[in-house]
Amino acid sequence: MTATLKAAVIGTGLISKEHLTFLEASALSELVGVCDLSPAAAGYAAQHFKAQAAFTDYHEMLATAKPDVVHILTPPQLHKTMASDCLKAGSHVICEKPITLSYDDFKDLWEVAQQCDRYLIEDQNYRFNEPILDMQRLIAAGDIGDVQEIEVRLVLDLRSGGRFADENLPSPVHKLPAGVIHDFITHLCYLVFTFAPEAEFNRISAAWSNHGGGDLFKYDDLDALLISEAVHARIRFSCHTQPDCIAVTVRGAKGYVETDLFQPYLRCVMPRSVGKQLTPLTNQFLTGREFVNASIRNFRQKVMQKTPYEGLHRLLDQTYKAILNGSAPPISFDDMARSSRLVEALLLEANRL
Repeated sequence: MTATLKAAVIGTGLISKEHLTFLEASALSELVGVCDLSPAAAGYAAQHFKAQAAFTDYHEMLATAKPDVVHILTPPQLHKTMASDCLKAGSHVICEKPITLSYDDFKDLWEVAQQCDRYLIEDQNYRFNEPILDMQRLIAAGDIGDVQEIEVRLVLDLRSGGRFADENLPSPVHKLPAGVIHDFITHLCYLVFTFAPEAEFNRISAAWSNHGGGDLFKYDDLDALLISEAVHARIRFSCHTQPDCIAVTVRGAKGYVETDLFQPYLRCVMPRSVGKQLTPLTNQFLTGREFVNASIRNFRQKVMQKTPYEGLHRLLDQTYKAILNGSAPPISFDDMARSSRLVEALLLEANRL
């Protein structure tokens, strides 16, 4: 196999900037095409990120550019058909979340990938953010004990403006089964399984609400409790609290760790070598020092215009290397299947409060 892979992108929405930035800079890829229904959007993206060609028909792009890898960044309703066409054309597929709208559709698409001997990867990017990787290392080292509780909280002020609040040109995601929340909920689900990969949640209660009212948003709030034999988890999505965050807390038998991926820090409350009485003071001191250091790091990130998508670039780099080496991809079938099944379970009427 050559040292680089021919890459193409379908869809030039907000997330495409992150994918295209990676592809432009990576020595592992050659950007051979950008496709969008809008000729202006496709042309601008191709010119700005130095793609070889712009297209408005992805079938034409597949036939003409013959990409080794296609990034599908379109609304979720289109994912299954587009991914299947790309796989059958001989391209590996990296697809934005949710990869499909149901677990059965995901299994069908996976079967196509297996028949075509191609990689199929869902973008589970936040799993690869540095604070999440640090939390995994602490847990693996036994610093907080066996994982008992996980909370993942996503807060986004979607109602006050932006692409999701436009009544005159509604986003296609409003038509998803869970509306706008459906476009984000995969993140919450795979982050739960990042810290409890073996958990089988046999009791699920989900409260879906539309606190803001109106017909545009199906739901703007989700509060879900997941119970397994060994681990409890809570998933929260809110449009009505501030500030925006992706907050993750993992509690173990001996302590806990937490972060916020929008304003990254790593707080660790765990046993210290100074003894039981001084441990709380030591944890407070170390937490304070981490918050000061994190504020400096985050200010520098703002100045450098770095986004919380640093994990996406790490995921894409590992994926391209896996394709080139023929090794296992960073996102497995089980990773995608668990998340897809949990999203489906949260939507079941039987599990609703």
